Amino acid sequence: MSRRADRSVFARAGYAAAGCVWLLALVVAATLFSQAASAHEVRPAFLSIREEAPNEYSVLFKTPMRGNARLALTALFSGRIEMVTPIVSRPTGDAMVQTWRMRTPEPLSGQNVLVDGLQNTMTDALIRVMFANGNTWTARLTPGEPSAMIPASQSAWAVFVTYVHQGIEHIVFGFDHLLFVTGLMLIVRGWRKLVKAVTAFTVAHSITLTCATLGWVTLPSRPVEALIAISIVMIAAEVVRMERGLNSLAIVSPWTVAFAFGLLHGFGFAGALSELGLPQGDIPLALLAFNIGVELGQLAFIAMTLIGLYSIRRLVSIPRQAIVASAYAIGIVAAFWSVERLDAMFL
Repeated sequence: MSRRADRSVFARAGYAAAGCVWLLALVVAATLFSQAASAHEVRPAFLSIREEAPNEYSVLFKTPMRGNARLALTALFSGRIEMVTPIVSRPTGDAMVQTWRMRTPEPLSGQNVLVDGLQNTMTDALIRVMFANGNTWTARLTPGEPSAMIPASQSAWAVFVTYVHQGIEHIVFGFDHLLFVTGLMLIVRGWRKLVKAVTAFTVAHSITLTCATLGWVTLPSRPVEALIAISIVMIAAEVVRMERGLNSLAIVSPWTVAFAFGLLHGFGFAGALSELGLPQGDIPLALLAFNIGVELGQLAFIAMTLIGLYSIRRLVSIPRQAIVASAYAIGIVAAFWSVERLDAMFL
C-alpha cells in the first residue's frame, strides 16, 4: 500500500473517530452538567411580595437547596422595613420556603430590591410584586445583576421578556428533555420526518403545559419526573432496535411516539413553571412567553446538533457503532435518573 493510501486510511479512521466522539459528547456533557447542577445550584429562587394592606406585605421567599442546606440568599430592600411577623421556614424537598409579613413606612415602589448572595451562585431569582391596586411587577435577577428598582407598574413587554428568558433557561438546563430530543433525532431519518416528529413533540407538551399550569389537569411532580426519565430509556432502546434492523411504532411512526411522550414532558415543564409562579394579571401572556422560550431553546439545540452532524458527514459517514454507542450512553444516564427518581418517590 502506498504512503498516500496509508494516509487516506488513517484520515478516514480519524474522521470516523471524530464522529463517534461528537455524538457521544452530548451524553457526556449531560452527565457532567447534571453532576455540576448538584454541586452548583441552577434552579431559580423565587421572591413573591403581595400587598395585603396599605404598605403592609406578605412575603414568600423560595430558595433552592444544596444538599441539606439552602442557598445563602437574603432579600434586602433599600428603604426601611419593619417586620410584622417572624420568618417561618419550611423545607419542600428541593427548596426552602420562608414566609413573613413586613411593613414599609416608605412606599415600596421606587425602592431597590436586592437578593444578596445571588452574585456568588449560578442561579437566577424571579421577583414578583403584587400591589393592592392590581398592578404587578415581575423581574429576573441574575448573578451579574442581583438587584433592581421596583416600579409602580410593569409593561406587558417586560413580562413577556422575563418569561421567555425563564423558558429558555429551563430547556437549556433541562438535560432530560434534551436527551429525549437527542434520542428522537437518532431515530428519525430525513429532515421532513424530523420536522414532523419535533412538531408533534412541541404541540403535545404545549397542550399539557397549558392545561397543568391553568389547573385543568394536574399530576404529582415526582412520578412525572420518574416517567420522563423512563421515556428516555425507552427511546434509547428504540434506537438500538432500529440499528439491529427491527421495527416498532417509534421507528415506523416516530411522530406518534413523540406526541405521546411530549404530553408527559409537558407536565415536567409545568412543574417548573408552577414553582416560578405566574403574574395574576398576565397569566396568558406569561404562559405563552414561557412556552416560546422553551421552543426557542429546543430549536437552538436541534439546530446546533444538525449543524454539527452535517459538518462531520461532509467529511465522513458516521459509523453505525457511534449511533449505537450514543444510544447506550443515553440509556445508561436515563436509567440512573430513573432509579434515582423512583427512589426519591418512596423516601
